[in-house]
Amino acid sequence: MAEREVTLMKGNEAIAHAAIRCGADGYFGYPITPQSEIIETFALLKPWETTGMVVLQAESETSSINMIYGGAGAGKRVLTSSSSPGIALMQEGISYMAGAELPGVFVNVQRGGPGLGTIQPSQSDYFQATRGGGNGDYNVIVLAPNSVQEMADFVDLAFELAFKYRNPAMILSDGVIGQMMEKVVLPPLKPRRTEEEIAKECPWASMGRKAEREPNIITSLELKSEVMEKRNLHLQEKYKTIRENETRFETSQCEDADYIIVSFGSASRIGEKAVELAREQGMKVGLFRPITLWPFPSKELVEISKNKKGILVSEINAGQMVQDVRLAIDGTIQVEHFGRLGGIVPEPEEIVEALKDKLIK
Repeated sequence: MAEREVTLMKGNEAIAHAAIRCGADGYFGYPITPQSEIIETFALLKPWETTGMVVLQAESETSSINMIYGGAGAGKRVLTSSSSPGIALMQEGISYMAGAELPGVFVNVQRGGPGLGTIQPSQSDYFQATRGGGNGDYNVIVLAPNSVQEMADFVDLAFELAFKYRNPAMILSDGVIGQMMEKVVLPPLKPRRTEEEIAKECPWASMGRKAEREPNIITSLELKSEVMEKRNLHLQEKYKTIRENETRFETSQCEDADYIIVSFGSASRIGEKAVELAREQGMKVGLFRPITLWPFPSKELVEISKNKKGILVSEINAGQMVQDVRLAIDGTIQVEHFGRLGGIVPEPEEIVEALKDKLIK
């Protein structure tokens, strides 16, 4: 396997290649459109023969998440992938992992809903990802790629953040990015960690300890309310630290802009073209792209929006991220929303027209 390789591949394929190259110990997943190429690529590459990585198709999404729970509890770098209804089935396990402070990576290649919905792309899992999704007061670190390159890059980043904070991390993609093909620079191959390295890096892990040593108990259960409150307060302090240190974003042509388009993932690529078209028509428009959806880059958006006339949030849903934008802006300038539903991906021209109708009247 080459240390550095430029190739043409789908976003889903890039996830599998990157996971192997960044030293993942295991993948446990179940096929569902539009992300089935992830496990198919693992099957083609056979990493169990080259790196020793375990790849297993579980019998369901609920089985997958519990396998991830077990692998993470042993300090392993483990990941799973699914699409919207499949991720919904994993929410109990993700909540358990957040409560037990276990690192793991989850890839969600979104499709339209609610329910089984459509196999076409959507961004309607924003709430499910950024509001926790399962029960209890917890957060998942959420990264939103807008290219095949970022699909590859964010695997190692997601593992890094998950282990740094002992917290689940999600790569929130969609059917556009998962299925599209682009050139990718694959990350260099790093070896999987030895058991000794895992024991040193993850002293909290339960990994077949010798009988004379007291085993670490991995659990999210606590029957004493006062102890559970202390655990929750500890989690809230951790989330505060993550919010202070891990926000990521990208801007384009915001310096002289009167209006800002805020978009994430594949919608931000359409937003880039909308900015170009708007400027050709004499409108000063810029783009703000949140890369971390949780923690949301609220402070950075507030700073960018100073002296602007308005914000249009463009996303492929009925209006989800717009709530975080409005919370950040707090009524200082006008914030409007434009979205398409049912698996329809908007055209850049539609966004420009929405700018005119909703803000530039």
